[in-house]
Amino acid sequence: MRKITVIHGPSLNLLGRRDPEIYGTSTLKQLNGQIKKRAKKLDIAVKFFQSNHEGAIIDAIHAALGSHGIIINPGAYTHTSVAIRDAIDAIAVPVVEVHLSNISSRESFRHRSLIAPVCVGQITGLGCYGYLLALDYLARSRQGK
Repeated sequence: MRKITVIHGPSLNLLGRRDPEIYGTSTLKQLNGQIKKRAKKLDIAVKFFQSNHEGAIIDAIHAALGSHGIIINPGAYTHTSVAIRDAIDAIAVPVVEVHLSNISSRESFRHRSLIAPVCVGQITGLGCYGYLLALDYLARSRQGK
């Protein structure tokens, strides 16, 4: 059975309450439920992690070493964290970066991702559906273990 880790970064614990016009009305629990349901159909074991702390996210990336893939929404760390970028670069695990909103259509400081260059792909602006697409990709990918 393939194993995928889903890492949610800062403020994603506030989904459904924080700027619903940007991030939607689904809660993190509902989002994880959708992912879990799709993972079951794909015969994938999925592990969820959320933190507002950069170091904890790096630890979660390292802990996913040996898994078949990571889906990560690094939140605001997308634009600032060389440390998260380096953690992804250091492991031989395919990573898909996901954002609920279209970061390219928002404030200019959000347009650049430090994370995307070390990922196999980036999905933005599709809301919760972006996570499901990332899961589908990793389920079918020959990359990873």
